[in-house]
Amino acid sequence: MKANPLKTYTEQEIEDRISKLEYWDYQEGFLVTSLDFKNFADAFAMMTRIAFEAERLNHHPDWSNTYNNLSIQLYTHDSNGITDKDFELAEQIEKIIQG
Repeated sequence: MKANPLKTYTEQEIEDRISKLEYWDYQEGFLVTSLDFKNFADAFAMMTRIAFEAERLNHHPDWSNTYNNLSIQLYTHDSNGITDKDFELAEQIEKIIQG
């Protein structure tokens, strides 16, 4: 039996909550960020650190890496929207970025 999906946030709830995050925006239904690093190795190292946290939370980002840039989109596919899982991962990513 499949678990019930999490409650999805309304656009107003998302805007209210995202205002507390430094690196994130809400665009086209996703929490998004784009991060630039000194070089590819630094970007890839950050992806690795984020990957361990995503695995721990069992919530995996949609992301891409081009040279020194890491672009991340968060969305809970099972719930067809933004949920606590997205905000929890975004908050953890911010902690990782801020070191």
